[in-house]
Amino acid sequence: MTNTTDDSKEVEDLEIALLLEGMFKRYGYDFRDYSLAHLRRRLRHRMESSSLPDMGAMLHRVLHDRSFFELLLRDLSINVTEMFRDPDIYLRIRTEVVSRLKTYPFVKIWHAGCATGEEVYSMAILLHEEGLLERCQIYATDFNQIALKKAKAGIYALDQIRQFTANYQKSGGRESLSDYYTADDHSVILKNWLKKKVVFADHNLVTDSVFSEMQLVVCRNVLIYFNRELQNRIFQTFYESLCPGGFLWLGSKESLRLSPMNKHFDPLFADEKIYKREL
Repeated sequence: MTNTTDDSKEVEDLEIALLLEGMFKRYGYDFRDYSLAHLRRRLRHRMESSSLPDMGAMLHRVLHDRSFFELLLRDLSINVTEMFRDPDIYLRIRTEVVSRLKTYPFVKIWHAGCATGEEVYSMAILLHEEGLLERCQIYATDFNQIALKKAKAGIYALDQIRQFTANYQKSGGRESLSDYYTADDHSVILKNWLKKKVVFADHNLVTDSVFSEMQLVVCRNVLIYFNRELQNRIFQTFYESLCPGGFLWLGSKESLRLSPMNKHFDPLFADEKIYKREL
């Protein structure tokens, strides 16, 4: 007897594949090598929120309604972040990695998949306190235009600041986090001078080219949404973007261990997922 549950799932997977192919050919955004489990959750959420009967109806809507596609694009992007997230790892960066970065006359840093910018500003604050920001250029990239706009503005909800402050203190912060923002009744606004060494740019990790001669690449909690093949391609991109001896900082659930690119990196601090590109 045919299992109707298995059949419906197989049909849905086929519809998802067609949807992703349509998005790529119509708009140039390539989600075909993202984790299917992640995609299914986000697509079902949008399907139900928009009262669509099935993925086939969503494909028709995507191909004929760009505003709906942009709504779906926001659903599929990854925006879970906070300032000084995983503060113990920021402390390791502060105490162990920055001293190595100081050996370079000029430092280039790429935050890939920067989302709404909290971790970019965390890095800028850390580098300022360690006397290195003036010799740095930070490139912060994402494909989500709405997230990039928020990142450029540097305005965050006031109710987040308690967590941000606790993280900052645990990360070895030398001042008071309040020195770096002004506040009104609802928001905190990061000071403009923090942005002077940051370039925010539209960049798609899946389809766009490498950056060159970076001393540090930061990509945290993005690769977990990609399948193994795409992860390996991105690791290759990071390898080509880093100068020999440069550093790669991944998210807590990500690792080079099972990738063929592993042989090109040394685990400088394995527990913190900080690697060094071979010389």
